[in-house]
Amino acid sequence: MQFWTKNSLQVIVFILLNYIVSGNTRPDDAFEIHSNPYRDNEASSHRTKRSSAQDHNTENEEFFWNFGAQLTLQDRLSIQMNRNIAKNIILFIGDGMSLSTVAAARTYLGQLQGNTGEETTLSFEEFPNIGLSKTYSVDEQIADSAATANAYLCGVKTNSATIGVTGRVKKNDCFAANNSKNRLTSIARWAQRSGKSTGIVTTTRITHASPAASYANVANRDYECDADVMKYNQDPVECGDIAAQLINGPTGREFNVILGGGRSKFLPIDECDEDGKRGQRLDGLNLIDEWRMEKESIGGVYVHNRSGLVSCDFNKTTFLLGLFASDHLDYHLEANHDKQPTLAEMTEAAIKILSKNKNGFFLFVEGGRIDHAHHSTQSRKALDETVQLAEAVRVATELTDSSDTLIVTTSDHSHTMTMSGYSSRGNDILGLSTSLGGDKLKYSTLSYANGQRNYMTSSGTRLDLTKLDMEDPNFHFPSMVPLSSETHAGEDVAIYASGPWSHLFSCVMEQNVIPHMMAYASCVGDKLTACKKNYKEQRQK
Repeated sequence: MQFWTKNSLQVIVFILLNYIVSGNTRPDDAFEIHSNPYRDNEASSHRTKRSSAQDHNTENEEFFWNFGAQLTLQDRLSIQMNRNIAKNIILFIGDGMSLSTVAAARTYLGQLQGNTGEETTLSFEEFPNIGLSKTYSVDEQIADSAATANAYLCGVKTNSATIGVTGRVKKNDCFAANNSKNRLTSIARWAQRSGKSTGIVTTTRITHASPAASYANVANRDYECDADVMKYNQDPVECGDIAAQLINGPTGREFNVILGGGRSKFLPIDECDEDGKRGQRLDGLNLIDEWRMEKESIGGVYVHNRSGLVSCDFNKTTFLLGLFASDHLDYHLEANHDKQPTLAEMTEAAIKILSKNKNGFFLFVEGGRIDHAHHSTQSRKALDETVQLAEAVRVATELTDSSDTLIVTTSDHSHTMTMSGYSSRGNDILGLSTSLGGDKLKYSTLSYANGQRNYMTSSGTRLDLTKLDMEDPNFHFPSMVPLSSETHAGEDVAIYASGPWSHLFSCVMEQNVIPHMMAYASCVGDKLTACKKNYKEQRQK
């Protein structure tokens, strides 16, 4: 996404003329557009400086950096505050996408393109406004994906492990969760009440914590189906499961688009899905069939693989349910792309269906497997999933207009992965640092504070990582404290915003402020919005 103006173009021309007069004849070497390897034959907006800069000695010249700095300055000076009403809202969540993850992922993408990598820009990094989100929950310093989802979708901070309920509800307290005073509604519901279309897209099970907060109210994020409720010795009648709430709940049943994984949570245990995987429900319900019976007569379509998605006639489709795996979707690096769509493809399908509503839409899109890869300290997969999220954001910006569409990209929480050392420029981000440790052995640029592997011998010395296959996508990067699963981290995460009222996302804020700002921009919900003329009166209410 570019933000050029007449003034900035004049400055560029002036600088280029000075550059040519000074005797340099290759100003075009400063920047170049590269295509994304994951979108064959399509141009990408991921912008990077030429990797052959050293060949032309451009980075060694004062002009190279002054030119880039002046370009950036003019871009920033040209940005106008967009106070239009946001007809559409798209919220992208990179689950576990810490700032270190973003920095490493941009380098990873650039190196895939044959560049040094560090200078690459992911699509959402070109958004004009950025802020920071504080991610703690009511009861924990370092939150889980349930509590954070309540914050950025429902506008209220809560206890970890609970979905769609206030902090008055503790984990597994179904009695308290059933109290209407303790139940929350999400910005998806606010949008529905305003006549907008709504959708959710994820690479995880559609009943997983992050998407579930948009439509469910449960005392435990693990209540994904009735069998899961019974594992906690709870009554499924008293503790309604998440899958059932998606199909029959007041918010879930109104979603126009539902795309992700998790078919097993919707099928009875005596039935198998399209891949031969058995369902998990003990109540005998086939919730997919229930959805089809209700929706097919009014333009509803159910698909279970990529071919079904791409062949869908979006012009005739009003409701779309796509469940592409029994469990989570496979990691992009391991997926059969003839069977499973990419996050970008699901995002494109959702926007094409939702855009038909003249009142606009709200769309939630989650790159959920960034988090899973980090928990396994599999950095290669985590970075690749982050690039996939960036590609989905790119597609969304191309399919929408920034004059009436607010796009927010953020994360729910951080992870303990860090980038360390003093590696040479262009060193493999997924490889070993060019520096040595105090034991004269190399160490990986990426490592974790805790996790599955610390690569220490019984005598307390480090293993020689040069003897291990770090190019294996399943390679576990080193960690300090041994744990069966790497943990979340507690530092702030970034918020990138573009479109109407995106300038509001330019400070350090509590995570629960995010949906309030989106609602303000799009005039949904019962709180203060850009459509309310008497701000003082509305605040008093």
